[in-house]
Order: sequence, then C-alpha cells, then structure tokens
Amino acid sequence: MAAAVCAMGAGSTGSRLLRGERECFTALEHRFAKFKGTERSLYFGSGYLGNLAVLTTFPEAGDTIFSDQLNHASLIDGVRLSRAKRVVFPHLSPGAVPGGAFLVTESVFSMDGDIAPLEDYKKSGCALIVDEAHAVGLYGERGEGLVGGGGVFVSVNPAGKALGVAGAFVAGPACAIEYLEQCARPFIFSTAAPPAIAAALDASLDLIAAEPERRERVRSLSGYLRQRLTEAGVDVPPGDSPIVPVIIGENDRAVAIAATLQQAGFDVRAIRPPTVPPGTARLRVSVNVNLSEEILDRFVKCLVEQLCAASS
Repeated sequence: MAAAVCAMGAGSTGSRLLRGERECFTALEHRFAKFKGTERSLYFGSGYLGNLAVLTTFPEAGDTIFSDQLNHASLIDGVRLSRAKRVVFPHLSPGAVPGGAFLVTESVFSMDGDIAPLEDYKKSGCALIVDEAHAVGLYGERGEGLVGGGGVFVSVNPAGKALGVAGAFVAGPACAIEYLEQCARPFIFSTAAPPAIAAALDASLDLIAAEPERRERVRSLSGYLRQRLTEAGVDVPPGDSPIVPVIIGENDRAVAIAATLQQAGFDVRAIRPPTVPPGTARLRVSVNVNLSEEILDRFVKCLVEQLCAASS
C-alpha cells in the first residue's frame, strides 16, 4: 500500500464514472469476482455504502423486502430507504419468508456470531441478498465466505474485517453489477477510494490464498474459547465463528465488567442497546489469530471472577 501511494498518490480526485477510475480497481474487481465465484464485482468505499447501494437500487415500489430482525444497521437503513414494502421476520426463520420477495440477511451475524440457514433461504424462491462482513476471508474452501455465486442474487463483502483493509465488494451476476454501476446513487455520487487501497486488498487476497492456516487457526481458537467458557459455566452459543457473545443483561454491569477486563489487558468492549435488544447488554468477544490457548484460559478465569463478583 505504501508503494502504491508513492506511485499513484493519496487521492482519486472524483467519482469512478468521471476522473476517479483507475485500472487497479477494475483488475481488483475481476480478481475478487473470481475469488467469490461470480461473474463480476463492484468495489465501494465502505460496507455501509455497499448495502445502501444494493437495497436502494434493486428493490422497487411494489416489491417486498424481508429482513432478519437482527440485521446490521446498514442493512436496516438500506431497507428503510428503499421504495419497497418492508417486513421484519424473526431471527433465523426461513419458514417466515415466502417466495417472490427480496430476502436480506447476514451470513455470520455481527453481534451474536450465529450463522444464517442460507441453504434453506436459497430454496425459498427469494432474491437473496447476503452481507458477508464476518464470513469472507474466514469461511469457505478458499476463504470466499459462506456464499459463492450459486443461489444468491448478490452478496456484499466488506473488506475491513478478515481482509484487513477497507471498503466492500458487491458480487453477483454481470447484469446486476452493471445495473448497480449505472444506477446506484452511492456509487455514482461518491468519490472513488484512494487507489493505494486496491494494492492493499490485492495483497490481502494473496495472503488468504497462500496462508489458509490463518483462518483455520481463528476458527479453532473460537471453538476452544466457547468450550472453555461453557466448562466454566458461562452460557455461550456453540459454533466456531470468532464473534462470541457473553450476555450480561444490565447495561451498567456490562460496562463495569468490560472496564475491569480492559485493565487486566483484554480488549473487550461492552455492547448496549440500541445496538442490541434491550436487556441483552453483552461483552462482544472477538477472537483473532494472534491469540493463544494460554491467553484465552487467562481471559476465561478473569471473566468468571468478574461475573461472580458482580453477582455477589
């Protein structure tokens, strides 16, 4: 990325439909589409912009969007800004969604770390839109995420999590991406990202291809942490996603426990309403590849001590 700044400068100067277009973006989009198993992809400056673009461009007046009740705020805002009818359905409930509509979901949910029943959704006959923020780079045979080209209308793939950079790729069939490129206001009227970001993302895709042990290690550590917490009497959902929610309940208690854990050296944050439903304030533990079983053991011990102290 540093070398690319020296070669191409720090800014892009305008929209990609004007002076902001660079060959590095086009080449990266082709590479990402191949990585994702789709015909094309289109890069946006953030996942928020990508979700708003998809949901304000494709669904039209007379359409219906079914949105999972625990979807990320950017999906919720995109649905609200759409001209389509909006229906919020119970979390992870494929039976609640009829065919012929748009279905919007995350693949790995950002606050609970659970996984959507994507195969069931594919069978529903809906146009499926999937946010892969917490799956791309970690799941899939090649790190491509939990959805490829088959059975999904488009996927939104933010690049600030496992890919480690910024922005997002919307991936899907060529006709959909072409339509998005010509009609999505968040794309048309946004200044293009700095060209050096393309170089950083290119390097990120190199790492994902060359070092699959990184994503395997993250998921192994996540499973280990969940097992150790369960053995210690802390109720956490099963699975191997790196997002591990520890439900505390009360806002002040969650903040106090998080502050104590931070003082002990663990960068854990309290998440409170309105980000999560009332009464479900939590510690959102996020596992990364640089941790070890020994660190996780110390974290579990410290957390259990704080939970016991807070309830006594």
